[in-house]
Amino acid sequence: MTSQREAAAMDTMGTGTMPYRDGMVGVRRRHPWRVASALAGALLLAGVSVVVGCRAADSDGVTPVPQALAFLPWLLVPGGAGLALAVLGRWRTGMVWGVAVLAVTGWYTQPYGAASTQPKGSILAEFQVLTSNTEFGWATDDLIATVKRERPDLVFVEECSFRCADALAADLPKGDYPYRDVVREDGSAGSAILSRFPLRAVEPIESVMAMPGAVVTIGGRDVRLQLAHPSPPLPGDDTKWRQELGRIKEFAREAKGGPVIVAGDFNATQDHALFRSVLDDGALHDSARLTGQSGTWSWPADRSTPLRTQIDHVLVSGDFKATSARFLKLRGTDHRALLVGLSLYGG
Repeated sequence: MTSQREAAAMDTMGTGTMPYRDGMVGVRRRHPWRVASALAGALLLAGVSVVVGCRAADSDGVTPVPQALAFLPWLLVPGGAGLALAVLGRWRTGMVWGVAVLAVTGWYTQPYGAASTQPKGSILAEFQVLTSNTEFGWATDDLIATVKRERPDLVFVEECSFRCADALAADLPKGDYPYRDVVREDGSAGSAILSRFPLRAVEPIESVMAMPGAVVTIGGRDVRLQLAHPSPPLPGDDTKWRQELGRIKEFAREAKGGPVIVAGDFNATQDHALFRSVLDDGALHDSARLTGQSGTWSWPADRSTPLRTQIDHVLVSGDFKATSARFLKLRGTDHRALLVGLSLYGG
């Protein structure tokens, strides 16, 4: 007969207990493949836990956390694999850890922010906003074709190279877009705002890639516009990204109280703390969230990969209702364009 002392078990990845013939309790080694499985599961769960922990702490962390946060819903895959390996390794602590990681990660896949706005007054104007990153201007031809087909009232263009700026001037009639603020820079640095409404340029946000701003008059109200295109969070070199998103955050805070539209390639998702701070500090809402499109990806669009995310946004203040949001494929760019229908309220 085996005593209770002899039957007691230890919950470790590599050891258990067994009786010796003299009745003393000894160490029982688990099968090597179970140890390896538990160790592999621990590594996966640790990596996912670091990223999800930063999300829970409202922090973007350091490389590789900002890059991983862009694809946070996909962390369910390594998290699930870590749990499966813990089960195969019969590691009970790891099983509990894995379930907790999956639960927290799943919680953060929910859309961030309010699902609707409640603007006051009556509808002053209904119009469309298009934002498109043309990737060094390579998608300019498709952008122009899309603008002619969809006829948006406001157009935000990121990475508008010299070729892009020249084509917009030549192929989009001034009669259609009489008001323009074009920053002529080559490569990814150029940007443009085109408008059917009276527009006056204002001080841009300091940045590596141009982020012009403007004020337009829509339905008798002045609306503050801001193009967003902060530097991307490059691995090991995300300082500019933090600085420039921080400047967008400061702009949003200072502009709060009136009608505001911030549109462009933010190089950030709802799982980045800096992006959420832009929304919260400026009392802004993501039009994709308002129209049930939070999970729709915008990048990368030029290659076949399941790892896609939404980094292109049109943010609006509570003076607007978003009536539609569509992500449009343009040839020549790694971004999908975003076309949003808005209603401006007031009075």
